[in-house]
Amino acid sequence: MKARLGLNSTTSHRPPSQDKPWMPKSERQKTGRSSGAQPGHSGKTLKMVDHPDEVVTLRVRGHCGCGQAWDSIPVSDELARQVLDLPEIRLHAVEYRAQVKVCPTCHHREQASFPAHVPGQVQYGPRIHGLAVYLNAVHFVPFKRTANILEAVCGAKLSDGTIALSLNVAAERLTAFETELKAALLNQPILHADETGSKVNGKLNWIHVVSCQQLTLYGHHEQRGYAALKDMDVLPRFQGTVIHDAWSMYFQLPAHHALCNAHLLRELRYLAEGHEQTWAAELRSAMQRVYHANKAGILTSEGRAVFLQQFDALVHLGLETNPMAPSFFGQRGRVKQTRRRNLALRCQRHREAILRFLGDEQVPFDNNQAERDIRMTCVKRKVSGGFRSAEGGMNFCRIRSYTSTLHKQGMNLWHGLVSIFRNDILMPNFS
Repeated sequence: MKARLGLNSTTSHRPPSQDKPWMPKSERQKTGRSSGAQPGHSGKTLKMVDHPDEVVTLRVRGHCGCGQAWDSIPVSDELARQVLDLPEIRLHAVEYRAQVKVCPTCHHREQASFPAHVPGQVQYGPRIHGLAVYLNAVHFVPFKRTANILEAVCGAKLSDGTIALSLNVAAERLTAFETELKAALLNQPILHADETGSKVNGKLNWIHVVSCQQLTLYGHHEQRGYAALKDMDVLPRFQGTVIHDAWSMYFQLPAHHALCNAHLLRELRYLAEGHEQTWAAELRSAMQRVYHANKAGILTSEGRAVFLQQFDALVHLGLETNPMAPSFFGQRGRVKQTRRRNLALRCQRHREAILRFLGDEQVPFDNNQAERDIRMTCVKRKVSGGFRSAEGGMNFCRIRSYTSTLHKQGMNLWHGLVSIFRNDILMPNFS
């Protein structure tokens, strides 16, 4: 019980937000460098623009001390200072007037056609819709607060229904993007996967992520298991390497597997500190040493062989230290084992997946890529809660797939979202 109460983000899968404020937050080793920017860092500073939009000339007025009027003296030099600010933001109304003509001979009436993006009597333009989606889906601002921001900044009084319509239209028009995204993910050598909870009208659902360095796909599903992966239609067809956190459903996939060793280090730390398992402490230290040596490029083949022997010996010691729990007469089903033995068994059964980073330089040590991509869902949960419908969750995931992919490739999110409502979508690079 004492060990369970002592669980935190450094010894389990518990998020850092639930830690006590004085708990350490990172497994990183100290480098000895000072905090802040390092030597050679270019830095950022506010710079003057070459072509200002407006120039205000400040004239010298009055008279010199000798009595000479300054107005009669030519200018010898000018000193410049600039103020960079936003222009006044307000709705820009464009009225389209379609001409109507009647033939004087046959009295046929002909009318000019309105543009395709002007279907109704009055409608908002692509920038307003894009800004509403940007606030709600990218920055997790709830509907009511999104409407308040738009009204305060530019005088647009959007209803909740209009904001929901903007999200629906954006998600529908991004269908082709999602299709190309899935095809591009299937061509990647390595993918990262993770999942986290998401509420729909108070009921627990799940958001899944499949990603790499340049692409991100989110999916929303009522289940956490294999049905969600099948619905996303990527991992069940993927033949490369999937990096995940050892959740059992991932092992049903036909791909090669690599496990997140950041999770393993936390669990080993828990066993070492909470249960005084010396094998766990030694294995954790050995994993850290070989990781840093491999990352620095100083791990030799002899050093790798020594580590592999040490890994097998420590896992075997872990199984001996934590023997199988006995079964009782008449007991049915599988006997529940201790957490200590289960971790040692996982290291034995999934040895290849745990140590894949040593044999393939493309495989990272951890699953931080997926962790970073899924973290935004936890932020949304804290800021604006869950979704009102399953459709809202799916729309959110499709839009986030688009904005996350644009962000990873250094493309402008604002231009991308506005392009959706202009029906000329800015597509990322899928090659």
